[in-house]
Amino acid sequence: MGCGGFVCSKNALCALNILYALVSLLMIAVAAWGKWFGLVSSFQVIAAVIGVGFFLFIVAIVGLCGALKHHQVLLFFYMVILFMVFIVQFSVSCACLAINKEQQNLFLEIGWNKSESMQKDLERTLNCCDFSSVNYSGTCEADCFREKSCEPCSVKIQAYADDALHFVGGMSLFFSFTEVLGVWLTYRYRNQKDPRSSAGQCRN
Repeated sequence: MGCGGFVCSKNALCALNILYALVSLLMIAVAAWGKWFGLVSSFQVIAAVIGVGFFLFIVAIVGLCGALKHHQVLLFFYMVILFMVFIVQFSVSCACLAINKEQQNLFLEIGWNKSESMQKDLERTLNCCDFSSVNYSGTCEADCFREKSCEPCSVKIQAYADDALHFVGGMSLFFSFTEVLGVWLTYRYRNQKDPRSSAGQCRN
């Protein structure tokens, strides 16, 4: 039973970290694909997604190495980092699910004003101009600008914001519970004895 418990914990922890590694590589690949095909031109957005993906990949590798070698130090640091990630991710998911319309509009406007490249991406993708009111004496990337029939981007962004925030919040909440599972598995696995080392000591 002890051997089964040890092997089960090890395999579960390895599987969880392989899942994290695949998710991180997917995030990096999607960001690179979006940049390569010109879907997203904002360097800050691409750098943020790739940075998060790279960080998650490093954490997954640390957890995987710790699980394969039953390395106490690696497993301890992995457990601490994963718990900190859980706190941040759980807070973000709760904020995404609880935010109201006024707060959404405020945060969207702040984000809009931070990056001109992101503004152009949104104008081109959503076929809208400016944030709260269209200024036809300025410039705009949208096709509707030539026909002077554009809507403000805030109207179209707000239509997607609710669904996007609920999706992001729900996914973050789901993954935060997998991180709690990872912390629990790591704690349990660290305190289990490797049956192979026990068998070797008995033979000696």
